[in-house]
Amino acid sequence: MADLPVLHRFIVHMMLGASYRLGLLLLCYPVISSEGHPEGHFIAAIYEHRSILSPDSTALTDRESALRLMSQNLDLYEVQVVAAAKEGVQIIVFPEDGIHGFNFTRDSIYSFLDFVPPLQSGKWNPCLEPHKFSDTEVLQRLSCMAIRGQMFLVANLGTKQPCNSSDPRCPSDGRYQFNTNVVFSDDGTFVTSYRKHNLYFEYAFDTPSEVDHSTFDTPFAGKFGIFTCFDILFFEPAVSLVRDYGVKHIVFPAAWMNQLPLLAGIEIQQAFAVAFNVNVLAANIHHPSLGMTGSGIHTPQKSFWYHDMESPEGKLIIAHIAKNPPDVALLWNGTGRIHESHREFLSEDPISENDLDGHCSKSPRWSQKMPPSFHSEMMYDNFTLVPVWENQGSLRVCANSLCCYLDYQRHVLSNDLYALGVFDGLHTVHGTYYVQACALVKCGGLHFETCGQEISNAADTFDFHLWGNFSTSFVFPILLTSGMTLESPGQLGWEGNCYFMRKNQLSSGLVTASLYGRWYERD
Repeated sequence: MADLPVLHRFIVHMMLGASYRLGLLLLCYPVISSEGHPEGHFIAAIYEHRSILSPDSTALTDRESALRLMSQNLDLYEVQVVAAAKEGVQIIVFPEDGIHGFNFTRDSIYSFLDFVPPLQSGKWNPCLEPHKFSDTEVLQRLSCMAIRGQMFLVANLGTKQPCNSSDPRCPSDGRYQFNTNVVFSDDGTFVTSYRKHNLYFEYAFDTPSEVDHSTFDTPFAGKFGIFTCFDILFFEPAVSLVRDYGVKHIVFPAAWMNQLPLLAGIEIQQAFAVAFNVNVLAANIHHPSLGMTGSGIHTPQKSFWYHDMESPEGKLIIAHIAKNPPDVALLWNGTGRIHESHREFLSEDPISENDLDGHCSKSPRWSQKMPPSFHSEMMYDNFTLVPVWENQGSLRVCANSLCCYLDYQRHVLSNDLYALGVFDGLHTVHGTYYVQACALVKCGGLHFETCGQEISNAADTFDFHLWGNFSTSFVFPILLTSGMTLESPGQLGWEGNCYFMRKNQLSSGLVTASLYGRWYERD
């Protein structure tokens, strides 16, 4: 096919996957019936993809050249679909920006954009009806992959929507451009789309005039919700989907740049699953040189994740998870470093009512002499902290209306400096949003100003009980140990107007234990 135009070759390649290869599908990839799955479970996959990027994302290019680049990434996607199909996967999630890349201008991305018709246009199977709409080559290829793998498929791409002067919000070039997730059913039907609402310095894209609350139903696990990357830090649509739409499963494509100590990708993915008692299927892009890695399948009790700053390769994760959280069991991890955490409530001693008495009041126990407080920058915010110097003790630190409390015992007392910090204020760098946070962190050195630096390894293990009198009801528990290892909280929840997290017997050194509150109303 070397003499065919690029666009023609793209379509021929796609149609071969839909017809000739589909004819072989039943021989090569037998369908696993619902009877073959353990009762109450389904099989999910995410792929952390190292995308092939444009050599110059700001340069203008034509559609054929754009399709040539995107086809290389789609070829890699198809390999993962084939591998997942062999394991009986029922839904697969690919990352944000995985097909076209990133750092485009509004004009330079135009050739990479597909047209996504509104759902009101009627049922559409792009693989089987490729000529129904123009500029849908990527959608057609994704639809054919879903057919080939006989699985639901979630992917992210750039899309366009024409508009005119009758729309006062219409851009001067006569089109909207959206960062869009699309969902296909296992027969290739276009199910739904979601346009990213909380853009993160994405100048090529527009913010939709209304929030998409996109959900889709599956025969194997019920209702899923969908949002993208930076959305996870905001009420709309992330919290609204869980609170108002009753979803139990979230699909989460991301191109997340890790920021320790509180917002590495795997930290916030797991914290969302735990805080809202949902399953989160999180697929991040893999570009370690840009701080981009960290994907996982997270349930309220268990996580399977991949975070690798050394490997140049991405990773496919497949797990067997419950239709109704939180029960979960690992199915398959291939090769490479897929990690597992398990939240085992019974491993912790029960908390008695006396343990929490006076925790949010001026109890005499806090009249003891506290170590000196100090200030240090953590993730661009001015935290107030107190050092954690002793083998064991009780500490308190306050800022504005938030007081954070810590009971702790260190099992290893090294020379490393730890600190308990509090922040209650508006975060204004790389986004504007209101944060209330209590954080026990390992510092980068022995000096106070190193507290808040990005650290990923530690030797000291702790038993701890951390809590605060949060003004928001939305608090995300974060627990990270040495080597970018997730650990699940032993116990957590509300007692009065205090939210607490307790953990004993850490398996490795503590890097971060944090209660990360989002006060959405004050954004």
